[in-house]
Amino acid sequence: MTDRRPRIVVGLTGGIASYKVVGVIRELVRRGADVTVVPSESSREFVGRSTLEAISRNPVHYSLFDDVAQVRHVALGKNADAVLVAPATANTLSALAEGRADSLLLTTVLASSAPLIVAAAMHTEMWEHAATRDNVATLTDRGAIFIGPTAGELTGGDVGLGRLADESDIVDAVWSAIHPKDLAGMTVLITAGGTREPIDPVRFVGNRSTGHMGVACAIVARDRGATVTLIGAHLEVARPAGIVNVSVSTAAEMHAAVLDRIAGCDVFLSVAAVSDFHVVNASSQKIKKSDGVPELLLAENPDILRDVVAAASGAFVVGFAAETDDENFATLAATKAIAKGADLLVANVVGESKGFGSVPTSTLVLNNAGSVIDTVNGSKMAVASRIFDLVSRQKVNTP
Repeated sequence: MTDRRPRIVVGLTGGIASYKVVGVIRELVRRGADVTVVPSESSREFVGRSTLEAISRNPVHYSLFDDVAQVRHVALGKNADAVLVAPATANTLSALAEGRADSLLLTTVLASSAPLIVAAAMHTEMWEHAATRDNVATLTDRGAIFIGPTAGELTGGDVGLGRLADESDIVDAVWSAIHPKDLAGMTVLITAGGTREPIDPVRFVGNRSTGHMGVACAIVARDRGATVTLIGAHLEVARPAGIVNVSVSTAAEMHAAVLDRIAGCDVFLSVAAVSDFHVVNASSQKIKKSDGVPELLLAENPDILRDVVAAASGAFVVGFAAETDDENFATLAATKAIAKGADLLVANVVGESKGFGSVPTSTLVLNNAGSVIDTVNGSKMAVASRIFDLVSRQKVNTP
């Protein structure tokens, strides 16, 4: 599965929470998954085919008799890396527990040996009914992974257990199920964001980095079983749960935080955009216009990646490099890969409208001899997943 996009089937059922699953599908696609939605007949009352096709970017089929020659009712399940049923209603849980096969969704589940993730949602009394509890126990015994339901306000104003789990929790459950725990027992240290060098108490020298790439790497490493520490500077994206989060501001602070923690780490990813220079004569007071144009004296910051490589800590080191010269991009990347000496260097082209933030990215991955070993394109999550495939192949599977 590591050389292609993970294939996820989303079985959409006819609960009022169906509209929330659209966000789940969008996030799975954003992370790089190939998502096929298999809706139940009743789900059509809540979410239309055009919406599902637009969000999943794949055609949607309802009937057992669509594409009979392709044996679709079996092929979808056989080819899936994971099957998510959401929102799993009481009726759907009953059908799954009974092993019924009278819909495209149910036959897809029966034909699949992939992990089955069930995101249940229904009224409290239905969830707590003995029949539902028996069905949940049956499916759990068969290996189904349940996520939710959670407590909160339900349809009609009642409050209780039965709400669909949060979108992020569902996506994380699916992602954890499909990815190997090949980093279990390993410690991973990652830098993210952009450092800032003060000019005065209100101004700074900085860059456009948002932290999306570093955070994506932290999520992937966590989901693959690693113990992760994220050293973040001025992140514009939420810090992920389940990891150790450290906040810094300047390049010097990030340098110190990395060197304090690199000992004993198995993998280090230097993703952050670190300022090359700091202001030596920064003012302790806000500089006024009446003071005239300030003359800033700059000095070079320590090179975190270079110093980690020189420390020979035993960690597998992955550096990141951003370039703005499209024409000479490959040559610049190769030169930097050789100069830095990291085990891998991930290089991409950036600019005002590309590279930074949540937009897709295109990268070259080079070894320390300057040779390109992979080209990775797509969302930040997709690129992060591929990077850790390469890390796992070289760090984990190499004797």
